[in-house]
Parts: sequence; C-alpha cells; structure tokens
Amino acid sequence: MTTTPEAVLADLPGWAGATIKELSGGFTNRTWIIEAGERRAVLKIDDKPREAPFNSRYAEARIQAAAAEQGLANPVLLATDTVYVTEYMDGDVWSLNCLEDNANLDALAAGLKKLHSLPLTGRTFDPLSAAREYAGLIDPADAVKVSECLQKVEVGPRPPNLCCCHNDLVVANIINVPDVRFLDWEYACDNDPFFDLATVVAHHKLTTEQSDYLLNSYFDGDGERWRDQLARQTDVYEALLWLWSAARPQGETQSDQSGER
Repeated sequence: MTTTPEAVLADLPGWAGATIKELSGGFTNRTWIIEAGERRAVLKIDDKPREAPFNSRYAEARIQAAAAEQGLANPVLLATDTVYVTEYMDGDVWSLNCLEDNANLDALAAGLKKLHSLPLTGRTFDPLSAAREYAGLIDPADAVKVSECLQKVEVGPRPPNLCCCHNDLVVANIINVPDVRFLDWEYACDNDPFFDLATVVAHHKLTTEQSDYLLNSYFDGDGERWRDQLARQTDVYEALLWLWSAARPQGETQSDQSGER
C-alpha cells in the first residue's frame, strides 16, 4: 500500500495535522512542503526502496546528519525505506550568476573543504556501473555516442584518495542560509574530491578564469598544479551527464527535480 503524507505526519511527533503542499518535479519520488505553526519541513515519499546509484534513505540520513553537524546541511527528521523528512530552511538557492561572484566561489570552496573532511561513508562511487545503467536505457540509435561516453568513464582516473563527496553539486543544490549549505544528499558517498569540483566546473560551463579561481581558492592559492586532475574528472562527469540526460524520459531535465530546502 502506498504511504500517504497524512499517514507519515500522524506518526511524526509534533506534525499531526500539518498543512501539506505538493511540489512539482522529482524523477523517483513525490515531494511535499509541510507546515506546522512556524515549523516547515520537506517530505519525500519514494515508490520503492532506493537502490544504487542512489543511497538508501537510511544511508542518506546518516551522511546528511553528519553534514548538518558541521553546518553543511539541513537536519534530518525522519528516514525509513521509502520516507525522508528534513527541516526546511529559508535561504537563497544559487543560480548560474552566483558562480560569477568570486566571493561565492570562495564560500563554495570553503564549504567543499569541510564536506570533504567529513567521515568516510563506507560506500564508494562506481561511475562505470552508473554509466552502464544509464546506457541500458538509451535508444540504440545513439549507440556510437553511448560507446564513446562509456569509454571515457572506463578509462577515467581512479581516485588516489577517497573522501566524502556530494556527487551532485549543481547550483540548485547549493543554498545560502546565510552560510553555504548543500541540498539533496541522495548520491553522496566516497569519491575523488575532484569529482565535486568537476561537477561545478563542467555542469555550469565555468570559464577558465572561474575554474582557476575555484581551484586556487580550494587549494589555498596552489590550484594550478591540479588543473590536469580536474580536467580528467571533468571528462568523466561530462560523459556521465550525457548518459544520464539521454536516459531520462523525453522532456525531463535536471531542473525538473524537486529540491530540498
């Protein structure tokens, strides 16, 4: 039987009778904003327990809770196999023009360094498995491009040092409240820190100047010698992004996803 928002709230202390407003979007779950007095939260209900490349909701909650303790995420209120509730935070969700401000790039670099110092999660990102899963959903007419992308992922660099990574750092998942926080931890796991940096650079098509500034800020002025490593992870990210986009149902894009605030 499908879980309803009303049933979840009835068992969540302090939230029975809260108002419920459904948000649009979301590929794998439905999402609601819930309000009880001055408190607000985000409720997500999945059709089934989540599997790779996503975290389980329990694993996501554990990682997000550790991030919340460091001021990097919103607190988690409830996690089950198919239900996820987090506090809602008022703040400014980033847009592309935020990346044009060097002060924002400095804040992002500082936040990423804190994120990458969180405890290891125990699950390692497997880009090739994710790429193959996406490839299996793509029209055979795109076989040549699919093969090219799979090859890029397969020969991509293997991280010499794993750390906790977000793995989905699009601007819609970055918010100022007023310090930088990160939303939607469903892909977070152990990975090469350059993958997070590559996501920011490649997904948003940062200029060379912006990319260099972010690297220098992250590495305290010593970014130049890490350019090649960033470029290699950028190739992997761009290949994964193409496969992911091509595997989506027609008309759906990344911006259709419901955000958590």
